[in-house]
Amino acid sequence: MRVGCNNFMKLAGFLFASICAWYLGSLFAYIIPEDSLTATIEHIQKVGEKPVLRAPPPKRQKCDHWSPCKPGSYAYRLLSGGGKEKMAKICFEDQQLISEEKKNAGRGINIAIVDYDTGKCIDAKYFDMWEGEFSASMIDFIKKAPQRSLLLMVTHDDGSTKLKEDAKKVIEDLGSKEIQNIRFRSSWAFIAAKGFKLPDDLEKEKINHSDNKKNRYGGWPAEIQIEGCIPPNLH
Repeated sequence: MRVGCNNFMKLAGFLFASICAWYLGSLFAYIIPEDSLTATIEHIQKVGEKPVLRAPPPKRQKCDHWSPCKPGSYAYRLLSGGGKEKMAKICFEDQQLISEEKKNAGRGINIAIVDYDTGKCIDAKYFDMWEGEFSASMIDFIKKAPQRSLLLMVTHDDGSTKLKEDAKKVIEDLGSKEIQNIRFRSSWAFIAAKGFKLPDDLEKEKINHSDNKKNRYGGWPAEIQIEGCIPPNLH
């Protein structure tokens, strides 16, 4: 009798535990929303997963430099025109001094003058060297640049056809080594300082001639660029 009684008690206990488990499961299912329950299960499943490390997106630098300039330095980027439609650009301290968007870029030689001590743009113009006589006005524009100013120059389309020798000499006196070599539709970029000296290792000038008729612009000049960081307190 004792064996039968013990078996009965075990069976009764098993049934009671099953009923309690079913009841508690139903109760939790009723109390806890399905979305929360699913999210909890997914969270538990992800606990053992190896985390995926993602590099943060690169921070944009001034004038689209790849790396930042040192504190206190000026960032610049000069981009010549490309083909017939892609206009020249002059960027200084992340400000577009000359560009198509500002509606002050044009055919010929584009020039921006910047106060070195303040970093502010004094004036910006372009001088058409294909149609019209603008060498004299460009000379006057350059000579009126005050001491301790930066002159940033870049071409679009043709900057040589009506560029006079006296205008070339003025630019040469600023330190240009390529202005005497400029030809029809050469791409040219140049940065100079008036009243102080730029570091020797700074990228100051570049020229490219449009001799290749098979380039992507069909013989029109391809764009070139120079960029760099101008340190503070130069003399």
